[in-house]
Amino acid sequence: MTVRRLLIIIAGINGFLAVALGAFGAHALKNQPMLGVFHTANQYHFYHTIGLLVIALLSCHFPTSQLFKWAGFLMLGGMIFFSGSLYLLVILDLPQLGMITPIGGILLLIAWLLLVFSSWKET
Repeated sequence: MTVRRLLIIIAGINGFLAVALGAFGAHALKNQPMLGVFHTANQYHFYHTIGLLVIALLSCHFPTSQLFKWAGFLMLGGMIFFSGSLYLLVILDLPQLGMITPIGGILLLIAWLLLVFSSWKET
């Protein structure tokens, strides 16, 4: 399996998870005081799932570029650290998980910058 195909599959799985977790939050956590944090995690999860899909499709257009692949994996890591830590913070009531959330944010920022750089370099 190619990395491009893997990124598309991962984007699809993340799209599914974002919808499922959004529904869970809307129904099971509706009276939770940290619902806003969960909503932020879900919102960023959706945005970056779309970003990951775009990166995967761009990597199909530029199959020799390693930079698109790196951008995809950094975006995935950012989603896991950012949204994942916020989801778990709310569900498990573990505020110390908030300490790793910024790592995810930094990975997401780097992924977006790498997307810009790789697009500029490849065109």
